[in-house]
Amino acid sequence: MKAWRAKLKHFLILSSAGKPIYSRHGDDQLISNYMGVVQTLISFYQSTDDTLRGFTAGHVRFVVMSKGPLNLVAITRLPESDTQLRAQLDALYMQILSTLTLPSMQRMFAARANYDLRRPLQGTETLLSALADGFTRGSPSTLLGALECLKLRKSHRQTINNTLLKTRSPNLLYGLIVASGKLVSVVRPKKHSLHPGDLHLIFNMLFEAGSVKAGGGENWIPLCLPGFNNTGYLYMYVSFLNLEHPSEPMQERPKSSEGDPDEVAVLLISAEKEGFFEMREMRDELVEVSAVFSSYCYCRTRTE
Repeated sequence: MKAWRAKLKHFLILSSAGKPIYSRHGDDQLISNYMGVVQTLISFYQSTDDTLRGFTAGHVRFVVMSKGPLNLVAITRLPESDTQLRAQLDALYMQILSTLTLPSMQRMFAARANYDLRRPLQGTETLLSALADGFTRGSPSTLLGALECLKLRKSHRQTINNTLLKTRSPNLLYGLIVASGKLVSVVRPKKHSLHPGDLHLIFNMLFEAGSVKAGGGENWIPLCLPGFNNTGYLYMYVSFLNLEHPSEPMQERPKSSEGDPDEVAVLLISAEKEGFFEMREMRDELVEVSAVFSSYCYCRTRTE
């Protein structure tokens, strides 16, 4: 209990029926009473046609955000504004939607108000915790609603962009190249920008999801991008590249989740569930154009 209270920050997610869904720190036995108190406070305000948005107890700030059948709570001793904390809670909510989609979650709670959402979210705890820990350490990308790009010469980035466009597959929705944990290039439809929150979800999954790590150099992943469309799934082809021999599949991806300098990935997103081989073919065409990766390698050696 003392160790739990000593934490600088907590994130709690519970259903409107008071059922625990996620807590960054502590087990069910420890946090269940706290969640019960939080839900009682939320319900009291709702009964008076009001909304509990936040309160301060001593030196601790509590911020509450209700999203349909979910209540998300940030508890912090750090000097953060309510706006910052709400942005963090919204990112956690989007992480849940990326696994379930909004209609699926609504159907679950419509059928049973006290539905245990932890079962369909099994395995997502790692992703939620990675986000939560990043918020505690300080996440400029979340605060600014942006993503860090790899420092690259304009001519090199243009070469990569042109190559992505040249090899673009008919069913490609978004194409990204990621290096050293940072964004190198992205191609997209003219009228559909990638929401920064969706990019954060993609990066979080890329570097934190156990299934992606276990998949080695190649994966085909269903995911919902809530900023783009929170009602359905897209499908993401992920290929980690061997920079010395880009055309050869990597048997084991780099172990670092902090953005290894040798970690380069091609991400191709499609709405086609059966589009794996089409995306793989685009990836193969992409790596055949050696200028893409020689540009990156040249830039990397120049900055080392």
